[in-house]
Amino acid sequence: YQINTIYHAAAYKHVPLVELNPIQGISNNVFSTDSVCKAAINSNIKKVILISSDKAVRPTNILGASKRLAELIVQAYANLSNTEINKNSRVFSMVRFGNVLGTSGSVIPLFKKQILNGGPVTVSHSDVTRYFMTKDEAVELILYASKLGKSNELFFLDMGKPIKIIEIAKKMINLLG
Repeated sequence: YQINTIYHAAAYKHVPLVELNPIQGISNNVFSTDSVCKAAINSNIKKVILISSDKAVRPTNILGASKRLAELIVQAYANLSNTEINKNSRVFSMVRFGNVLGTSGSVIPLFKKQILNGGPVTVSHSDVTRYFMTKDEAVELILYASKLGKSNELFFLDMGKPIKIIEIAKKMINLLG
């Protein structure tokens, strides 16, 4: 099929799911990344772009730690760029961003479900903040970063200002009556 680029977005990205199943979360988020990178080398794929998470920054939970480990794996493969194993100058890069509105990983559908069921609305901590973007913005930024990408780069996408999760919950409660 003459594939040139792999966008590796497969991951368990729900914090509660990974916290309840840490071994499976690590297995999926970490070891699958290694498998994708190996497959790219074996199949002569030119670019691997890991879709990471803002939770990988100074991780405070298993999900963030597993995504950070995935980033380190991609960086390790990028560091092979001048060796015999990666003689074709493959690009291994990462893109980090936050919540994408309207996706299963976004907190918005969870809040909506909790509100429509009469509550309670669960917020992990009142000081927690998140970045939000639309699906179109996310795709555009990923493609832009992959176009710019050389090897061993980590792109931090400008998602505007973070929003306190408690404020989003309050607004949604008001909007949904």
